Amino acid sequence: MSSNEHNGWASPAPAGLVALAIACFCFYALLAGKVDHSCIPLLGFWLLGGFFVQIIVGIVDLKGGHTTGGNVFLFFSAFFMLVGGLEFIFKYFAAANGWAIDARIDGWAWLVLWIVLVMWTPAYLKQSPLVMSLVVLALDVAVFFVAFMDLQLISRDFAPIAGTFLLIGGILGIYVASAIILNTAFSKNVLPMPGPILK
Repeated sequence: MSSNEHNGWASPAPAGLVALAIACFCFYALLAGKVDHSCIPLLGFWLLGGFFVQIIVGIVDLKGGHTTGGNVFLFFSAFFMLVGGLEFIFKYFAAANGWAIDARIDGWAWLVLWIVLVMWTPAYLKQSPLVMSLVVLALDVAVFFVAFMDLQLISRDFAPIAGTFLLIGGILGIYVASAIILNTAFSKNVLPMPGPILK
């Protein structure tokens, strides 16, 4: 996650975190039963919007030399946002038309995302502010439950737990995005951003 101006470009990370927060809040609402499944096509469109934001963030972060944040935003933009958005729209029409699909394949894809996120978490703990590390840790937990529910290895009864950790990740993402914007605008710590967990 870039928060500096390394190459003359301001960091788009706050916009990427807002896109992440939107996805997290919407997934929370779906997984916690706050909305019914008729919302699925609308969620798909929100995720598609997030794709455009996050791919830009990933590219700019990589251009600024931020390997961890840039790569995470790139794979989130592609798989969490673009694929997720298109799949939600497709699955809605598949269900409406009675098309049989084996959605367990999603669990295999989410399993890769979870493994990568967990394996890259120490880089966040070393390089990112504390609150951003907490975002990643919350996503580690949420993606675990999503992957294993989609694989049908654990019950859908765990959906509210996944949703709760997504909501936590979304709230913390909003905090980080706001801290970057406000602290940059005022040239001081309006919102505290404690340093990395690992030194």
